[in-house]
Amino acid sequence: MTELDARKKYGTIKIFKSEFKALKHTFSGSIERTFIKLVVDADSDQVLGMHMVGPDVGEVVQGFAVALQCKATKSQFDATIGIHPTLAEEFVSMRTPV
Repeated sequence: MTELDARKKYGTIKIFKSEFKALKHTFSGSIERTFIKLVVDADSDQVLGMHMVGPDVGEVVQGFAVALQCKATKSQFDATIGIHPTLAEEFVSMRTPV
């Protein structure tokens, strides 16, 4: 779900964002960056949407698709140990809404 759609349907939401350079690009000198975003219902803590711009988007987002279908909460994301170093670990590392 997009941020706009979530605001219309749920009213109060929380947005978590991160922009970063993946470790593999730091070592290689590449300028490629990744942007990720979570849309969370403030009342239920349910993750309503997730967005990513960067490499391997399909693989990363597909890995979280089941969690969203199962109505995973932000607290459940926070309780998940991220696999380091991966792009996907950022989705379970964001703690402060913007």
